[in-house]
Amino acid sequence: MSHEDEVDKPGAGKATLNRSLERGLEILRAFRAGTEFLGNGEISERTGLSKSTVSRLTQTLIHSGMLVYDGQKMGYRLSAVSLCFGHAMYYSNTLIQVAAPLMRDTAYELKVNVGLAAADRDEMVYLDSIRMSRKNTPRVVLTGQRVPMEFTSLGRAYLSTLSENRLEALMELFRSKRCEARWATLELEIRAAIDDVKLHGFCASSWQAEVVAISTPIGIHNYQDHILNISLSTPLTIEAVIDQYSAPLLDLAEKIRTKLDVGHI
Repeated sequence: MSHEDEVDKPGAGKATLNRSLERGLEILRAFRAGTEFLGNGEISERTGLSKSTVSRLTQTLIHSGMLVYDGQKMGYRLSAVSLCFGHAMYYSNTLIQVAAPLMRDTAYELKVNVGLAAADRDEMVYLDSIRMSRKNTPRVVLTGQRVPMEFTSLGRAYLSTLSENRLEALMELFRSKRCEARWATLELEIRAAIDDVKLHGFCASSWQAEVVAISTPIGIHNYQDHILNISLSTPLTIEAVIDQYSAPLLDLAEKIRTKLDVGHI
């Protein structure tokens, strides 16, 4: 059995991991919106895996129907079946099915954008997004889209839910991407947002020009990494947006929790 095929033996506090499966999933993770084809070299760069490992595992992924190789493009693309996983996840997720109509009602009533996202490593992934902000904006957010954790209210609200060890590990990752001066400011912003969530139940940020978002953790068992937000394109200050929309956001989160608790699905 090769090193890559080894399975860690179960032990105290240690999960059983299959290295080949883990690396194969890393290859699938390398594909992001906007890039249809990836060659061995690009996949190697994005995953940190050797080219020989990428070459071997991509053949398995082709054989299993997860990837398709295009000889003219000299690269791989995700197969059509990969879309089925997203579809199955969306329509079998109880929280999404409960939250979506309530989110839609809030978006229509207030003419704002309402989103639901979950954490994936150092990013947040939109599970649903209803866009009803009055002001037109070139920014379009779709289901499955990723946004950075450290800059967004979604990400910072998620960070507020973590244990100290997990939080510090992510903070160290964020720090490694920034110069010292930039990180000093960003760290203060993140920790202030975490304090806001713990004190008020939400945090706010404006990481893009004239777009303000406020977010709150869903706080439901098995959905601890799921975060709800309201955002809008507006010249208003963050304080003004908080005054106007924090109560509706918290009310929406409570409606979702209540509906899940009483089992009205």
